Amino acid sequence: MKIAVDPIGCRAHGLCADLLPELVRLDEWGYPVVAPGSVPPELAAEARRAAAACPALALRLRAR
Repeated sequence: MKIAVDPIGCRAHGLCADLLPELVRLDEWGYPVVAPGSVPPELAAEARRAAAACPALALRLRAR
């Protein structure tokens, strides 16, 4: 699975970076930058939690 961010829907709450710092960092304006590649299996549960917790529903998980 891969993580994707809807750049138009994102409101820069930063919760995704708090919940999944291994794969998401915030840029200088507070918007998420997702690490390239697939979500490692050991982080799958955390990735699902971060996507579900996004207040703007802008963080999504996609099948490869």
